[in-house]
Amino acid sequence: MARLTSKIHEVIVTTLAENGKPHSAPMGISEVNGHFHIKPFKPSSTYDNLMRHGQCSINFVDDVRIFAGALTGRRDWPTSLCQQIEGEYISDALSHIELEVVRLDDTDPRACFYAAVICDVNHKPFRGFNRAQNAVIEAAILVSRLDMLSEQKIRDEIAYLTIAIDKTAGERELEAWSWLMERVEQAGIELHYV
Repeated sequence: MARLTSKIHEVIVTTLAENGKPHSAPMGISEVNGHFHIKPFKPSSTYDNLMRHGQCSINFVDDVRIFAGALTGRRDWPTSLCQQIEGEYISDALSHIELEVVRLDDTDPRACFYAAVICDVNHKPFRGFNRAQNAVIEAAILVSRLDMLSEQKIRDEIAYLTIAIDKTAGERELEAWSWLMERVEQAGIELHYV
């Protein structure tokens, strides 16, 4: 019997902090039965912001520096006001969707916010990711889990991802990659591949 799973899309979730400033974080979200499932870890700023405010935007971006930046303390990407919710979206997003939370499963270690689409806006076409962009996104996921994975697993994954960086990376991808590798090394993991 085939296992049914929902597709996970790697996006930037932008919520509003208590002070009204946008907070953007990379996250894998899924769409099931017309609702988006947003599953932040607890504790996290995204969890706190959604609990308090209940609205957010999900941003589809092709500048992978935004993914890497959110994990390495570089969060000041330009934003614009949303059209139909109180919130903001990444100004350089290819598209964004404005969401409102309609239900919550508040479980540990990740809550699941079920959110309905309020507004869906396309800004410019998506031309596809190259291998280096995919490698940066995969490395960003590794960095978000440095405390959950073994050092050997991280080294092995980075060694493989480095092949795509070496072959297809442009300036943006190289900059994002360097931020992520710096973060890995700050965690005390020695890399021999970068």
